[in-house]
Amino acid sequence: MTTGTFDTLTAARELEAAGVERRQAEAIAKTIRSGQGELATKADIAAVKSDIGAVKSEVAALKWIVGIQGAISLATFAAVLFLAARLMSGTGA
Repeated sequence: MTTGTFDTLTAARELEAAGVERRQAEAIAKTIRSGQGELATKADIAAVKSDIGAVKSEVAALKWIVGIQGAISLATFAAVLFLAARLMSGTGA
């Protein structure tokens, strides 16, 4: 996240012009500026959305791989059961 530019002097002067005492106007302007470091920019949000999209794609690929592995495991298990049944029935392989 980035800090945007905020002109505390101009803000304090505008507050003074609106009737706020100088010390209060300066304190308000400084408070606003100090809080700006915590704000996300549009670029920050776009980057997070891009990262989320990439993670969604990776999760979809992993789901596909896990599904294929599950199908292979099931087929292997079925084949082992089939062969075991044939061996137990005495017909052999």
